[in-house]
Amino acid sequence: MPSTLNESTFASLGLPQPILNVIERLGFTTPTPIQRESIPHGLQGADVLGIAQTGTGKTLAFGLPMIAHIRERRGMGIVVVPTRELALQVDEILRKVGTSLQIKTAVLIGGAPMHRQIQQIRGGAHILVATPGRLVDHLKQGTVRLDNICIAVLDEADRMLDMGFLPDIRRIMERMPKDRQTMLYSATMPSEIENLTRSFMTDPIRVEIARAGSATELVEQKLLVVEMDDKPETLRRLISEADGTVLVFSRTRHGARKTARMVRMFGFTAAELHSDRSLAQRREALDGFKAGQYRVLVATDIAARGIDVKRIELVVNYDVPDNPDDYVHRIGRTGRAGETGRAVTIATPQQGGQIRDVERVIGQEIPLADDSPLRFEPRAPGRASGGGRGRGSRPQRPSSDPRPSYRARMESMPRPENAPSQERSAQPEAPRTPRPDERGPRSEKPPFAPGTSAHAKPSSAPHTTGGPTSARRPAPSAGVGAKKKRLPEGPHPFDKFMKSPKSRG
Repeated sequence: MPSTLNESTFASLGLPQPILNVIERLGFTTPTPIQRESIPHGLQGADVLGIAQTGTGKTLAFGLPMIAHIRERRGMGIVVVPTRELALQVDEILRKVGTSLQIKTAVLIGGAPMHRQIQQIRGGAHILVATPGRLVDHLKQGTVRLDNICIAVLDEADRMLDMGFLPDIRRIMERMPKDRQTMLYSATMPSEIENLTRSFMTDPIRVEIARAGSATELVEQKLLVVEMDDKPETLRRLISEADGTVLVFSRTRHGARKTARMVRMFGFTAAELHSDRSLAQRREALDGFKAGQYRVLVATDIAARGIDVKRIELVVNYDVPDNPDDYVHRIGRTGRAGETGRAVTIATPQQGGQIRDVERVIGQEIPLADDSPLRFEPRAPGRASGGGRGRGSRPQRPSSDPRPSYRARMESMPRPENAPSQERSAQPEAPRTPRPDERGPRSEKPPFAPGTSAHAKPSSAPHTTGGPTSARRPAPSAGVGAKKKRLPEGPHPFDKFMKSPKSRG
């Protein structure tokens, strides 16, 4: 490792002078830890596995070596990301550095017209920023070739593999040259995902600035435990007390729509960002949130990865994330670029197990807010932690809470006069139908009498049970020898309502 890594300037990292001039013009003076540790390895052509907290500048950590290699080798680079929003964010940063260096980019994402992307590719794009699904579509149509890729980057690699993109990633990697340089960056890197990524890399150098999954120390974390019906009022109070912009995370698309509508009813300007929105609607919501047009942005976890919005004061986890790793990316939207921020998680009493899973991932306990109405029951000594939702998380009310318990409220409710008594009334039981073994021996079936048929229908008389004297008798039938019912003579009563064919108009 070069000794210049301890310096605190970009010039000490070995970057070419043209790139240093652009960085200085953009106002970047001091590299972040992940940039300081990984850029020299990237310039040397080594495979890099970078792990750093979100918001620490991972895009420039792989973007600057990529631009330097493309200018020297005249090859192409590719950046594969899990979401459209992250692709647009990466493309924006790369264009800031590469435009003055005659480096062109092309964004290949879903929701955008294919023909425009094809025009960008044929226009001489040097760097492709793509999502796995749309890139595979271009490969199937033959509009993209990856045989001249010299450096490939998987940003948020664990998220892509976790989202089920592993078959697409393998198909993409197989189209690239074997001697390519591969770089993977993410804030979390589970061990099982790391084992899969080793098949894409050759002797990767692990650059780990912070423990995988750790949360940044610049974010003040709080936990509020409330009943489900109290969550809307809690959210309104949090937004009212905040002075700046607020990012609210919902677990589902339907929940994001409902929460955004509720925030607007509170009197705040709000936009929503989820997968049901078109690409134009997503851009409008994100750009309006950046510009201050919307004070609140309600989003699902698609916004938790790589969205760089400066000066977000508060992040509210209105729903606890299903994946504990997403918690790190959610709260990483605030406290970026050396600034402080706050993150508040609203949980119900039944979500104690999920909160403990999150705490196990980040390696610390989320402090309970002083104004939290409820608190989780502390774990008993020797009880295994985690493992399920809500297990071992029965709520306890503070001792100063004057509200009675649920059982006391139910017992004190007045009962209507006509309400049935809880005690069983002594009513006579209905007669019980005897079982077959209690009915006595079955009587012999009498022979057919003259004038009866073997296919006669049974009688509609009620079935009786009893001893031998109450045996069922054959019902009279309309078979051979039975008298037929004679019709009354004369015209039918309905004949007067029928018209003859001649009388019909």
